[in-house]
Amino acid sequence: MKLVSWNVNGLRATLGKGLPEAVDSLQPDIVCFQEIKARPEQVADLWLAAWPHQLWNPAEKPGYSGVLTLSRIAPLAVTTGIGWPDHDREGRVCTMEFERFYLVNCYTPNSQNELARLPYRQEWDEAFRKYVVALAGKKPVVFCGDLNVAHEEIDIARPDTNHFSAGFSDEERADFTELLQSGFVDTFRALHPDARDEYSWWSYRGGARARNVGWRIDYFCVSQALMPCVKAASIHQDVMGSDHCPVSLELD
Repeated sequence: MKLVSWNVNGLRATLGKGLPEAVDSLQPDIVCFQEIKARPEQVADLWLAAWPHQLWNPAEKPGYSGVLTLSRIAPLAVTTGIGWPDHDREGRVCTMEFERFYLVNCYTPNSQNELARLPYRQEWDEAFRKYVVALAGKKPVVFCGDLNVAHEEIDIARPDTNHFSAGFSDEERADFTELLQSGFVDTFRALHPDARDEYSWWSYRGGARARNVGWRIDYFCVSQALMPCVKAASIHQDVMGSDHCPVSLELD
């Protein structure tokens, strides 16, 4: 089984920039999109319509946030949100249950300039951790998406100058450590412990992508019990169309 996750930074725009061909080239069974910025009735697309199982969770605010999971495999059940009304208005999580695991598609809030939204972000981190831990009490969990944190210095091109930047603050990194310590594994780093210059997001400014001045903030994490089933975890830096590139996970 192959899973792909991609922050498309606007689904409608990316559909016109080769998204169908890019996704098809990766041959996923399931694809999770973040930051779709659209409601289903706003997107008329034959490629999208061909996916038999779709789970949308758009934000209440038009043109903002939103997640979408497409699957060729029929889920046993689906849910949206994490059960916290204050958090669920922004369309940040949708969950499909399959026979062997729950798949959680997540778009974590950004702490914003000067960490203006850090207190809210930390509330979110705690609520999300409790959500996936509760799921993991029933069956293993795979969670993926733009988690808006570069966990370690190896995950960012310029660590020295970003310790007070959104996505690399000490607080966000500590929260991600706590999330992993609650029973989950960062699959890419587990399989590639020493891989450097492997990023999934680049600023549009200053030619950052061409120079590979990036951040690894898109993840596939799994319950520890699933690690024996993990065949591969990859970052597809050559796939264009967004300021993020897709990441993938292959399971036996």
